[in-house]
Amino acid sequence: MDFELSEQQRMVRDMVRDYAAEQLRPGAGKRDESGEFPHALFRELASLGLLGMLAPEELGGAGMDALSYCLAIEELSRADAAVAVGVSVTNSVCQWPILRFGTDEQKRRLVPPLARGDELGGIMLSEPSAGSDLASLRTTYRRDGDVFRLNGSKAWITNAGVARRFVVLATRDAQLGAKGISAFVLDAEQPGVSVHPPEKKMGLKSSATAMVSLDDAVVPVADLLGAEGEGYKIALATLDHSRIGIAAQALGIGQAALDEALRYAKEREQFGARLIDHQAVAFRLADMNVELEAARWLTYRAAWLSEQPGRCTRTSAEAKLLASEVANRIVAAAVQVHGGYGFSREYAVERLYREARVTTIYEGTSEVQRMVIARALAALDSSAPA
Repeated sequence: MDFELSEQQRMVRDMVRDYAAEQLRPGAGKRDESGEFPHALFRELASLGLLGMLAPEELGGAGMDALSYCLAIEELSRADAAVAVGVSVTNSVCQWPILRFGTDEQKRRLVPPLARGDELGGIMLSEPSAGSDLASLRTTYRRDGDVFRLNGSKAWITNAGVARRFVVLATRDAQLGAKGISAFVLDAEQPGVSVHPPEKKMGLKSSATAMVSLDDAVVPVADLLGAEGEGYKIALATLDHSRIGIAAQALGIGQAALDEALRYAKEREQFGARLIDHQAVAFRLADMNVELEAARWLTYRAAWLSEQPGRCTRTSAEAKLLASEVANRIVAAAVQVHGGYGFSREYAVERLYREARVTTIYEGTSEVQRMVIARALAALDSSAPA
C-alpha cells in the first residue's frame, strides 16, 4: 500500500496549484460579484491541458490518470470553485462517457475539440421534476429516419449557453422506466435548443447554470451513445466517476476555508493573545484539519479504485458524501473563527460558505449517497472477510 503520489502526479498538482494561486484566486471575488463566465480563463485552462485531462494524447488530451484529475480539480477549487466545476463537467460528465461508451468513430470525431478546449461540454440529466430519481425523467426521443428528435426540459445544466456538446438522457417511453432511457451526444448550437436565463444562485455564480428546452432537437443516429436502452446504465457509471470530482471540489473549498481560518487566527488578537493561542480556536482548527485529511484520502482512494476492474459505486458515494459534508462543516467553522468579519463579503470565507453548500446537493444529494452506500452494504456477503 503506497500513499505517495507519483512524480507525475506531484507535477500536475504543483502546476495547477501555482496557476490557480496566481491567475484564479486574485479575481475569484470579482467573478463572484459579476457572475460573468470567464471565457478568457477557460482558454488559458485549455492551453494547460486541463480541459482534456482524461482523454488520451492521441485524441488531443493530456492522458492523466483519475487521481491526477482529482488533484487538479482540488487545486482549482481551492482558488475558485466556480471555474473548477466548469472544468470538471467538461472532463467528467461529457468526455468520460464518450471515452467509456462511445464507438471509435465517435471518440475520434467528438473528443478532440473538447480536449483541446475548442468546445466546452456538459451533461443534460436533471429535469424540473426528475433530479435524484433518474428513472422518472420525462424528456422524450423518437427516431425520424437517420436522426433522433428530442423534446423536453432539462434543469440546472452546468455550462448551458457556453458549451456546445452535451451528453443528454431521454426516454423512448416514460412508462418503461429505466429500460426506456438512452444517451445521446447533442450539438447545442441548433434551433431546437433554447437556453433559459441563468439561474440566480447562492454560489458558484460565474459558473453558467440554466434550464434548457429541447424542441425537436436533432441528434444524428451516429451520435447515439451506446445502444438504445443503455442510457440509465451509462448515467449511473458516469455518476460513479463524476462524484469523485465533486468530492475533490469539496476538498478544495474546505482547504481554502482552513487556509483562511488559519491565516486569520494567526493575525487576529483577542484578550491579549492571537486567536490561535486560545485553546478553543486551536482545537477547532485541529478538528478541521483532521476531517479534511480523512476526506482527502478517501477521495484519493476512490480515484484510484475507479481505474481498477469493476465498479467503484460505493466508494465514490462514500467519498462524495464525506468530502461534501466535511467541507460544509469546515467553512461554517471558518466563518465562526472570523467572527463578525466572516459574515462580510470583504473576507473570502463568506464566498466559500456559499460555494460549499451545493456540494451536498449536485451529483446526488447526501441522502442519495447514503442510499447508494446502504444498498451496497445490504448486498455484501456477510460471511466474507472484511
